[in-house]
Amino acid sequence: MTDTGHNRSAGANEPLVRFENVQKTYDGEILVVKDLNLDVERGEFLTLLGPSGSGKTTTLMMLAGFESATHGDITLDGRSLMSVPPHKRDIGMVFQNYALFPHMTVHENLAFPLQCHGVDKNQREAKIGKVLEMVELTGFERRRPAQLSGGQQQRVALARALVFEPRIVLMDEPLGALDKKLREQMQLEMKHIHENVGLTFVYVTHDQSEALTMSNRIAVFDDGVIQQLDGPEELYEHPQNAFVAQFIGENNRLTGTIKDVSGEYCQVELPSGDTVKALAVNISGVGDTTTLSLRPEAIVLDATDGDGCDDIYTATIRESIYMGDHVRVRVSACGNDDFVIKVPRGAGGRTMNPGEEIKIGWRSQDCRALDAA
Repeated sequence: MTDTGHNRSAGANEPLVRFENVQKTYDGEILVVKDLNLDVERGEFLTLLGPSGSGKTTTLMMLAGFESATHGDITLDGRSLMSVPPHKRDIGMVFQNYALFPHMTVHENLAFPLQCHGVDKNQREAKIGKVLEMVELTGFERRRPAQLSGGQQQRVALARALVFEPRIVLMDEPLGALDKKLREQMQLEMKHIHENVGLTFVYVTHDQSEALTMSNRIAVFDDGVIQQLDGPEELYEHPQNAFVAQFIGENNRLTGTIKDVSGEYCQVELPSGDTVKALAVNISGVGDTTTLSLRPEAIVLDATDGDGCDDIYTATIRESIYMGDHVRVRVSACGNDDFVIKVPRGAGGRTMNPGEEIKIGWRSQDCRALDAA
């Protein structure tokens, strides 16, 4: 353990975890993870986000030691983990199915990892008491998992991952089995627990709202590659390619041909004949195809020249749906019959009549020209 302490102090300015040129294949042909280079900073809440089969869970399992990398290196505090078994990696793990011992009480479930780490009885009791208070389960020590709700079981699973004070806590879709309201409550609780304990959390999910709520940074995976690694606001407001724009939040997509590039903006001609001015974020050159990304909340309904819109287009209302905090209006515009606009509740108290022609518009800096990932 002396060497571990040395690494902790010596590497204080280095990332806690580093993936270097990591690849993973199960059949020797198809790479599930492709040349992954990723640093996990000390104390951060990093979420690996992506659809099924994108490589996010495989990446987490390689860090945990339950899968082995086919190529490359994974280090923790500067020490390679490639030949270190899972139980010696000083990593806490929380699974979607909780993986609690059903025959053990809450106290016994929490004591188990401490016993495995050779912690004496007095210290065990102090650590268990502290972590139960942290997850607000003081008084539940003698209950067994079957006597707990799903949310309480998840709290116990988190407490068990935290109780032996690991270097890092890994979580694999831990809230997937909970209902929507409880899941949202647990997201905030886990965010606050992370802030209080100051440990490094690496979290896997396919739920983008979950990732936006809890994370310091989000790595968006697709096809075994990180498409973008940024903070939640940066990912949402400034997606770097069409996949990220579509996967993070709702997004209107228009495909067209680049007709002109001037400074940081470009002119894009749509198949409908409309021309759109857009921010040239990630494009090739004149004559190439690009995808335009436009958030529903960035579109102005009943747009006029005084609304700050660079371009105004004619649209036909197809339907409007009351969503509580906003009205979701679907229109035909710019050759797209599924153009979505989000109108805040009470904005003008306007009636949306299907078949009605209206004007819509937006600022060019809110319309992003992107290449596909």
